[in-house]
Amino acid sequence: MAISKLAPLLFLALVFLSIAEPGEPSLLADIKQGQDPDKEPYVGVNVGTDVSHLLSPPNLVSFLQVQKITHVRVYDADPDLLKALAKTKIRVIIGVPNNQLLAIGSSNATAASWVGRNVVAYYPETSIIGIAVGDEVLTTVPSSAPLLVPAIESLYSALVAANLHTQIKVSTPHAASIILDSFPPSQAYFNQSLVSVMLPLLQFLSRTGSPLMMNLYPYYVFMQNKGVVPLDNALFKPLTPAKEMVDPNTLLHYTNVLDAMIDATYVSMKNLNVTDVVVLVSESGWPSKGDSKEPYATVDNADTYNSNLIKHVLDRTGTPLHPELTSSVYIYELFNEDLRSPPMSEANWGLFYGNSTAVYLLHVSGSGGFLANDTTNQTYCIAMDNVDSRTLQTALDWACGQGQANCSEIQPGEDCYQPSNVKNHASYAFDSYYQKEGKAAGSCDFKGVAMITTTDPMK
Repeated sequence: MAISKLAPLLFLALVFLSIAEPGEPSLLADIKQGQDPDKEPYVGVNVGTDVSHLLSPPNLVSFLQVQKITHVRVYDADPDLLKALAKTKIRVIIGVPNNQLLAIGSSNATAASWVGRNVVAYYPETSIIGIAVGDEVLTTVPSSAPLLVPAIESLYSALVAANLHTQIKVSTPHAASIILDSFPPSQAYFNQSLVSVMLPLLQFLSRTGSPLMMNLYPYYVFMQNKGVVPLDNALFKPLTPAKEMVDPNTLLHYTNVLDAMIDATYVSMKNLNVTDVVVLVSESGWPSKGDSKEPYATVDNADTYNSNLIKHVLDRTGTPLHPELTSSVYIYELFNEDLRSPPMSEANWGLFYGNSTAVYLLHVSGSGGFLANDTTNQTYCIAMDNVDSRTLQTALDWACGQGQANCSEIQPGEDCYQPSNVKNHASYAFDSYYQKEGKAAGSCDFKGVAMITTTDPMK
């Protein structure tokens, strides 16, 4: 991932409304959650290798297991790593580097040889679930664009010959800049000059039940549209209704930039009459350090973005256009790639340093143990600030009623009745429910009005 791959995304038609309106029916009713009803959305990590002292493949795999990371994407097909991943149940997307597209796209025999060498030799002991063919080819090496679909088709044919085409999906990751007019999402469309490649690609993805891979970075949307896109929208922070981005055509409210980018992708596909391909976010993240021109690349913002991103995916709340459909996301990235060229942020996207110590401690308690660098074992659930009292009261009523939280202590005359306001009472009820549910993923949400904290609300 490099800045050069990401042209500006202009969020031009922002409309700010303070009262929610009902949205239109889903534009993509044909899409179901994943191709397999048993599959749940997940968070994986990208593993780049421009690291001074990269862990050996066996040590890297051990580290992934300690961190409870179940899905990884790599940018090549390193044989030592694929061997080390055997019998671990860690699912891996392997990559075809851009410089191999010419050979694979020009020769079925070369594609078959690649699959034999990099897939058949390791599967099923190593759980390979996908092949990412190139990376942002249409925007970084446009001269290779005519070879992209032939390369994908050739690799797929080789998987068919090996009878692996139902288990292993073939796709290619794109930069967000292939989509123009991305806000409001209802007006988004693919760059017309790329349609000659995108249409056959989408038809292939539809035919084979494969996802459209998109590298989506709210960080760049924010940096290129400062003053238009508030930082809180980019970071998944709770918003007042007045700060929500509203699509004037659908009246759907967007509380974060990533959801808007995903919905813009669905609308762009719909404009090419493709309505049954799911979006897989193959890269997303936030840098923890930058140079003087990158003041928002901070540890605090990176921690906030990635922690909230994980919670957002595992809460399975979908997007405004598709509440029934939650995209899986691969965080960019596992390690800081210190050998990357400037700007400084390029070397600082990692969750960990190359020596495997954490760059920052994610706050993802309740997400089933994913990423053990989260040390916030003592967590509580409280009402967010700036939520209107009527919405909070509705959530409070549900928690104390259907949710079966213990609300006896916030009755008149009891110990926690004072201060007698809906926010205090809601925080007590939310935390009661959260603790009762064992801090399970999704148990501190209450339709987006609750948040996890390390501060005991009763102290």
